[in-house]
This record gives sequence, C-alpha cells and structure tokens, in this order.
Amino acid sequence: MPIGFVQIRVGIAGPLSLDGLDYWVPMATTEGYWIASTNTGCKAIRASGSATTLLLKDAMTRAPVVRFPFAKRTSQLKFFLENHSNFQSLADIFNKSSRFGRLQSIQCSIAGRNLYIRFSCSTGDAMGMNMVSRGVENVLDFLQNEFPDMDIIGISGNFCSDKKSAAVNWIEGCGKSIVCEAVIKEEVVKKVLETSVASFIELNMLRNLVCSAVAGALGGFIAHASRIVSSILVATGQDPAQNVEGSHCITMMEAANDGKDLHISVTMPSVEILGPSCTIARFQVSGFALLSYIWEEMNVGLGPQHGREGTVGGGMQLAPQAACLNLLGELSLMSAIAAGQLVESHMKLSPPRDQ
Repeated sequence: MPIGFVQIRVGIAGPLSLDGLDYWVPMATTEGYWIASTNTGCKAIRASGSATTLLLKDAMTRAPVVRFPFAKRTSQLKFFLENHSNFQSLADIFNKSSRFGRLQSIQCSIAGRNLYIRFSCSTGDAMGMNMVSRGVENVLDFLQNEFPDMDIIGISGNFCSDKKSAAVNWIEGCGKSIVCEAVIKEEVVKKVLETSVASFIELNMLRNLVCSAVAGALGGFIAHASRIVSSILVATGQDPAQNVEGSHCITMMEAANDGKDLHISVTMPSVEILGPSCTIARFQVSGFALLSYIWEEMNVGLGPQHGREGTVGGGMQLAPQAACLNLLGELSLMSAIAAGQLVESHMKLSPPRDQ
C-alpha cells in the first residue's frame, strides 16, 4: 500500500533544436552535472543548426506462449499464423478492442511443442502495452475455438521481450524505433565541446564500438543511453524499468563536409515511452500538469501541438526527443572524455556526498 513519496530533482534540458522546432524536455536525475552536460550538447546542436529524427517503426509487442500435445500440431498453428492470407482476419479481431492499436505483424518461434507468438502493434502516442495485450487476448480467444487442443500457458512468454535485454528487441525493435542525426560544425566542436573532430571519431570507434564488442555488449554500443531514457521516464511518471530495452542504441560518428565537420547519429530500435496526450494514470497526469505549469512560468509555451514551440508532446514526439537528448548526451560525455574533463566536471557539479 502507498506510504508516501520520495522527492527527486527534476531539471529542464533545452532548448532542444529538433526537426526545425525548439523543445524543453524534463529530466529527473540525482546527478546535477548531467543536466548541465546535456545542455552543453543542446548548445552545440543549436550553434550548428538542428538535429533531425526519423521514426522507423511503431510496434509495441506482446508474445503469449501456447502449448499443444505434440510438436506437429504446434507447427500447424505456426503455419496458420504466418500465412499471409490469414493476416487481415486476425488483424480485424486484434484491432476491435482499440481505437488506435493496429496489428502490424505476427512472428512465431517454436521450442518443442510450445509456440511463442510475437504480436507487433502500432500504438500512436501511447506506450501501448495494455493496448497490445487486449488485442492479443482477442486473438487467443479466436484461436482457442479454431484449435481447441491449444493450451494457453501465459499471455506473456518473454519473446516480447519486456523490461529485459534481448537480441529480438535489438534486431526487430519494440515500441518506437528511431534514428536521430546531426552535423556539428568544426568551429563548434572546438569552441563549445573543446576537442576535435578526429578525436571524436577515434574515441567513438575505440570506446563505443570496439570496446563494447570486447565486453560482449548486447545493443549497447554507446556511451550512456540508459541515463537519458531513465531520466525522462522518471520525470514524466513512467516505468523506469523500460530503460532496459530503451537503452539499446548504437552511436556513430563520422567526418562530414570534406572531413571538417562531425556527423553524429544514434539508432535506437526499442524506445518504449508515452506522452501526455494519451490516457494515463493520475500521477502521470499530475506530473505533466506540474511540468506544464513550470514551462508556463518560464514563458516557454505548451508545445507545437498547441500552435507554439515548447514542451514535450505525445509519444510520437517524446520518443524522438528522447533519442535526440541521447545524441546530445553522447556528444557531451564523449567530448568530456576526449578533452580529459570527465572527472573534473563530476567533482565540480556532483553533490558533496558523491565526492
């Protein structure tokens, strides 16, 4: 039962120049230097133009596990589900419980006489886990009539795969799959980030790519994506456990414009996040309302969905903003490492207890 609450510091990162608009994004963190570091990245992006994002896929997943007496019978259901001529009828059954959720694909995997069925569903502004689960229940009820000897073991069989690091999320994606990129001008790299384009590229290759491979990383070819994703989830009253799959990311840094400038990109295949425009729990509504009040006091506005630039929007906006903030975080942390300033910045801006 609830017994109280815990206070946590919330800061505002921005203005975040993204796709031609400026945003202010909330970040909850116990490390004060981190918001300052992110704002350094914001400054570098603004001085160079704007970051751009591309939504590659919108597909929340749920994967029930069912069992038959024999593997032969299990394979018959697998072939039925993967038959393209059956997809539309299954989609109609899946979609009937939601105004927004739409079935995108069905992927099956057999282990003996057990079948794991991975449903992927577009969810719009919603994170969509409940939305896809309801749709899966609809399909399971239908399949139970068509395959009466099917035993439903559980609506979630871990092939989803929710709140855990899994290759299927890294390869296939889950939630919002996003690419964010920017070109940082040479003079900005030198003056704002206090390093060089060549140093960025070498450090990214040796640290984020090669050393991550040496460590056996699964979807973590990055500096620290988890910190960004977690800070937004906590600040907006969402489930911080979803930073696990949300931290799947690869950071690329390459020379651009005849080697003078820096092209940086982050690819995040499984960002699971929602926005204030969808129906959410009361404490989440309260969190967004408080942030909106703060932004109004700052004369920031209520966001482009209200005709002005400003705050976070729905999941279709907040997920790209999270990806862009991650890009800024990668940019800022990597510049601190390349310039030899990492320890100094931690000691200067962290609370005394951390020293």
